[in-house]
Amino acid sequence: MNTKFEKLKEYLKELNSVAVAFSGGVDSTFLLKVAHDVLGDKCVAITARSCSFPERELNEAKAFCEKEGIKHIIIESEELNIDGFSENPKNRCYLCKTELFTKMRKAVEQIEIENIVEGSNIDDNGDYRPGLIAVKEQNIKSPLRFAGLNKNEIRELSKNLGLNTWDKQSFACLSSRFVYGETITEEKLGMVDKAEQFLIDSGFSQVRVRIHGKMARIEIKKEEFPKMLDISEKVHDYLKSLGFTYVSLDLGGYRTGSMNEVL
Repeated sequence: MNTKFEKLKEYLKELNSVAVAFSGGVDSTFLLKVAHDVLGDKCVAITARSCSFPERELNEAKAFCEKEGIKHIIIESEELNIDGFSENPKNRCYLCKTELFTKMRKAVEQIEIENIVEGSNIDDNGDYRPGLIAVKEQNIKSPLRFAGLNKNEIRELSKNLGLNTWDKQSFACLSSRFVYGETITEEKLGMVDKAEQFLIDSGFSQVRVRIHGKMARIEIKKEEFPKMLDISEKVHDYLKSLGFTYVSLDLGGYRTGSMNEVL
């Protein structure tokens, strides 16, 4: 793992200057911290604000950059304005990333930053990730994948660096909660966001609320099923108040990319 860490630092040094696509999650926080340690002021963070990106995540991203003294650029990138995005096609993530990185490129050109980097790791190679096609097409660098780092290694290295994100829940944009072909709306994104925040505040360590029409399909870790049973009525009533007609618990438990199981 130390060899991979050194490889990461050497690669970042070779890039000379970078803008880190920063969501405040485990991977991008680690990447930003290491890049800033290596490059100093030649490293900036850039974050896109949209209705599929919860306010809590944006606030955490802002706080981290302020704490670390990192220049933080915030751009507007509203996915729902992208032609075809709201219909939630199978290449939704490709459409989003193409738009996102195009806007990021324009933003960093003004401050003479040579490269944009993003935080995918080698575990992301094993799932359906159309967004990675956009990464390649837009010539966005992926230092964590280049170094061969996986999620568990990134968490361990984050802990060693004193980052409080080392055990943070994995997160993906709220649009990933929608079954393919279901229309994505700001109202439904808000329902998912509030439902997940409620479950996070209730103490669940990893949460997804998948939306199927008016049904919420909750994914949590299997070892936390007993906790869910203890507060099931409370969870049911709150999600119903948000506008869900049915509230269900997925017995398969939490797993990444479960919406891709139909592909």
